[in-house]
Amino acid sequence: MARVGVLLLNLGGPERIEDVGPFLYNLFADPEIIRLPTPLLQKPLAWLISTLRSNKSKEAYRAIGGGSPLRRITEQQARELQSELRQRGVQATTYVAMRYWHPFTESAVDDIKADSVDEVVVLPLYPHFSISTSGSSFRELQRLRQADPAFSKLPIRCIRSWYDHPGYVLAMAELIAAGVRSCHDPASAHVFFSAHGVPKSYVEEAGDPYQQEIEACSTLVMAKLEQLLGHGNPHTLAYQSRVGPVEWLKPYTDEALVRLGEEGVQELVVVPISFVSEHIETLEEIDIEYREIATEAGISNFVRVPALDTYPTFIKGLADLVQLALAGPEVNLDQAASLPTQVKLYPQDKWAWGWNNSSEVWNGRLAMLGFSAFLLELLSGRGPLHAIGLL
Repeated sequence: MARVGVLLLNLGGPERIEDVGPFLYNLFADPEIIRLPTPLLQKPLAWLISTLRSNKSKEAYRAIGGGSPLRRITEQQARELQSELRQRGVQATTYVAMRYWHPFTESAVDDIKADSVDEVVVLPLYPHFSISTSGSSFRELQRLRQADPAFSKLPIRCIRSWYDHPGYVLAMAELIAAGVRSCHDPASAHVFFSAHGVPKSYVEEAGDPYQQEIEACSTLVMAKLEQLLGHGNPHTLAYQSRVGPVEWLKPYTDEALVRLGEEGVQELVVVPISFVSEHIETLEEIDIEYREIATEAGISNFVRVPALDTYPTFIKGLADLVQLALAGPEVNLDQAASLPTQVKLYPQDKWAWGWNNSSEVWNGRLAMLGFSAFLLELLSGRGPLHAIGLL
């Protein structure tokens, strides 16, 4: 029987307060997170942003206990999935590869080679494909594969996205149904999907399918929810966690919450649709920041649906995905990371001065100006950052 390695890809998160700065640096050093016109600026800008954001981020992590639970939950998901697959007769071993914190992808690859598996199924724990999540992880894995002759010979089957898989849709609908039933008036409870946002240019210029997959997923989940409840519910989809001056996908979660409060919504069932594990965006951003905004907007009952974590229906759905991948055609990393042929966001392999209509180019220029101003202030010892106590 073939020995199968199942590689779970995820973001990673700082487990201690002292990890926050290095984690943020790794995050913003990824060109898929912040697109700049030249790679020479990537690391300096990552250092600048991580330095300026570190204190605020540390406070957020302190508010949820001092660190991210993402590694612990992801490793538990891996154990549960391995157990489910072996019960089905698949000789599988699961591995966890985090993009920006431990255990890094390199470590997972070393473990895979040491175990001498026969083939690998790559399963991103992002239901919806995006350049900045699955795409970045696929490209990092491909970089390691190209540099390692032994790893490059190992057959790989990638699962690109799975937002429409019946097991995932059912798991989401079941958890939402429990939240709706807990409301005082379940039939009028408003279902609020909050997805992680991406810059609008990713979708409109690079052809990122993320928005389309999120919208299609919410439609599928609402249809399944109606089957479970026996009635329909109003719903809204919004996007959270935007960073920087460029326009991101709209509506923004904070603004949508205010609007719903103004419209008289009293009971809100909040669904972290793009997150399969509890972490900073659910435990702090939704549970603390957005709950406060909703309360101030007049929403009296804020019910947050838990992330999927190790929910049995979800784990069974992941096992289904692995088996489908093993039975289907081989999908390599290049195929999994590919995008439609459209205008690139801003190619890092080519440097050219000048302005165009892309907001990402404006962002890059502003980043260069901001970094130059920051260096000048460091050298002079005077400026606005010193005035407000950041330096």
